[in-house]
Amino acid sequence: MQKISILIVDDHTILRTGIKLILNPYEDLEIVGETGSGNAALKMAAELKPRIVLLDLSLEDGSGLELLPLFKKIDPSLKVLVLTMHDDESYVHKVLQKGGDGYLLKNAADLELVTAIRAVNRDQLYLDPSLTKTVLKNIYGDNEDRGNIKNDEILSKREKEILKLVALGYTNKQIAAKLSLSVKTVESHKASIKEKLNARYRSDMVKYAVEKGIVNKDDV
Repeated sequence: MQKISILIVDDHTILRTGIKLILNPYEDLEIVGETGSGNAALKMAAELKPRIVLLDLSLEDGSGLELLPLFKKIDPSLKVLVLTMHDDESYVHKVLQKGGDGYLLKNAADLELVTAIRAVNRDQLYLDPSLTKTVLKNIYGDNEDRGNIKNDEILSKREKEILKLVALGYTNKQIAAKLSLSVKTVESHKASIKEKLNARYRSDMVKYAVEKGIVNKDDV
């Protein structure tokens, strides 16, 4: 089993210790480094090549927000999950604009952190559940028909692949076999797609896929 390597970047030593205590019991997670310095974090990211950086927005030598694009420059495949006390949606928008892959509040439950890390590792965008509805509402408006969404960047590359196969009539088992995933992972991705698009039925997902050019209308 390939472990998810994690670099913790937070200026509070006690918080870094707490995160390690939460994550250490999980066999699929591996903490490869920790620091409270932004400059040190960039060097460690280049040397240790972690899969995920857990990043606080306030560091001892600068702003975590400004580090986001620098991490991506070091390694475009590196995932950055912001872990912060800021529950203002404006921060969420800034993080997403800078290339962040997830946003979780520090008062989240222990299991929520593990869930967020695993989701981001699967190329899913993860937002703290307490902020998700508000953020999506402000991005797309209070409209139950998400078939009119103009910005499809909310879906990850993997989610678009799965959405395409769903629209083409593939079953969960067939999708799993085609993409070399477990059925459980496919189900998780589909649940995420439905939540992001506010899609209740398969027909809603098909409609979105056709409108966005993910599939050809004649093929569904």
